[in-house]
Amino acid sequence: MSADVAEPVVKAEGVHKRFGRLEVLRGIDLQVTQSEVMCVIGPSGSGKSTFLRCINHLEKIDGGRLWVDGRLVGYQQRGERLFELRESEVAAQRRSIGMVFQRFNLFPHKTALENVVEAPIVVDREPRAKARERGTELLSKVGLADKASAYPSQLSGGQQQRVAIARALAMRPKLMLFDEPTSALDPELVGEVLAVMRRLAEQGMTMIVVTHEMGFAREVGDSLVFMDEGKVVEAGRPREVISDPQHERTRAFLSRVL
Repeated sequence: MSADVAEPVVKAEGVHKRFGRLEVLRGIDLQVTQSEVMCVIGPSGSGKSTFLRCINHLEKIDGGRLWVDGRLVGYQQRGERLFELRESEVAAQRRSIGMVFQRFNLFPHKTALENVVEAPIVVDREPRAKARERGTELLSKVGLADKASAYPSQLSGGQQQRVAIARALAMRPKLMLFDEPTSALDPELVGEVLAVMRRLAEQGMTMIVVTHEMGFAREVGDSLVFMDEGKVVEAGRPREVISDPQHERTRAFLSRVL
């Protein structure tokens, strides 16, 4: 899946983030290349989700630099100084970054298809007929062609999460972020969501996946990052990190989750 390219899709250098006195990210350095699937693991409170939210500027970083597709996220640099972008400019950056959350965040009063086409119609001013045609294709892609007219309350958790994935794909993102997308699902529904993510990986989508699904990380991931206390403790090929972790903290974590 990975490809060597001159410019990484995501590049983080010394990224710091704090909430009041609590320093959540303490100098994150990493790169994600085109078509790479990076899986991020670690205990609760290690900063994994916060880092994802920084990538699309849902959280502002307090130090370091963060680039997506060669552009600084949320800022413009002039000389040595950073200037925050206007909200409209940040929103334009976010269009190329799809994000899927733990909770599905679907509009409860809209059908599956209406949820998928909302952003292309409202944000990109895409003609309604064209948006619906593509939305129907995306629902088919995630195995929900027969659920276009169903409301979220009529769908299982796994089906709702697949609608959420289709909704993110509707904006034609260059990068997909998944924040523990299966953690809110009943165990028997996890596989159907992971299968959709596996197909996206096979089709070359660049992905960062915060997950506790070690089997997915081992089989689908190109790289595995273990975070703890706001730092990258260990990173490498998933099978190597999982089978032969080099750091005691990584070993202790994996011994509990495997």
